[in-house]
Amino acid sequence: MAEISRPELFEFQGVWMTHLFTDNWENIQNFQARPDDVLIASYPKAGNTWVSYILDLLYFGQTLPEREASVPLASRVLLLEIAFPSLQPGLGNPPPVVKGTDLINDLSTSPRIIKTHLPVQFLPKSFWEQNCKIVYVARNAKDSVVSYFHFEGMTLLHPAPGDWSSYLQRFMEEKMAFGSWYDHVNGWWEKKQSHPNLHYMFYEDLVEDFGQELDKLCCFLGLSPSSEEKGMITRRVQFDDMKKNNMVNYSTFKGMDFTKSSFIRKGKVGDWKNHFTVDQSEMFDEDYKQRMKNPTLQFRTEV
Repeated sequence: MAEISRPELFEFQGVWMTHLFTDNWENIQNFQARPDDVLIASYPKAGNTWVSYILDLLYFGQTLPEREASVPLASRVLLLEIAFPSLQPGLGNPPPVVKGTDLINDLSTSPRIIKTHLPVQFLPKSFWEQNCKIVYVARNAKDSVVSYFHFEGMTLLHPAPGDWSSYLQRFMEEKMAFGSWYDHVNGWWEKKQSHPNLHYMFYEDLVEDFGQELDKLCCFLGLSPSSEEKGMITRRVQFDDMKKNNMVNYSTFKGMDFTKSSFIRKGKVGDWKNHFTVDQSEMFDEDYKQRMKNPTLQFRTEV
């Protein structure tokens, strides 16, 4: 396991973050998007990797099939805000810092597919100015917190989660890396109302009717894949296949402890029922009602 100390949370411009996502802040804010960039945004553990893989296959599955077998997805669809010391052993002392902005600017493929977990107010202005196509994927809060809990247990790039009960409390207090789930999903939803180039997807819809959601996504992107291409994408992005695919499942990444959990864990809707007690569920639902005031944004906790 790579030698890396877990970062601490701190409040950053009103949002809880860690230094791994703020150390490159000036370059993030000054990042120059291109008109053909495609951005995939989400709160952590909401389906970002799933939709990233779908987008990568839509744009490059036919033209660059060789890269799917040899280049990890995390190197094809890059996280904008990351800035952490290289986990690869090197001669440098201290190790060089890997910056998402630099990696994206070095991409040779076009369009660039970029991912982010930033809340809407932190997104670099150039994405709006260039009118880039943005895909936001949202997942219900209960499954989000469960998935985030398992993820933070196995990744060394986030604070340690502690026990489930205290973690759930912290989620409700909105002290999570990338801030409040409520502010995140609502902020992007409100932006969608005034920004036609923002496509808002729900994880639960993807699970329930993948074909329909793929068609909507293609329509938004202006793509017309053949039925064979759509069939190929549908097969490759099945969770069991992604879980076994070493180019997608992060098994090549040194900053995760796979003895704790797999990165792609279940991909189910309703796994929260295996974690919440009845009391926790009732408490969470009551708190949720207070925070989710927008009646137009509705989530499903089962399908």
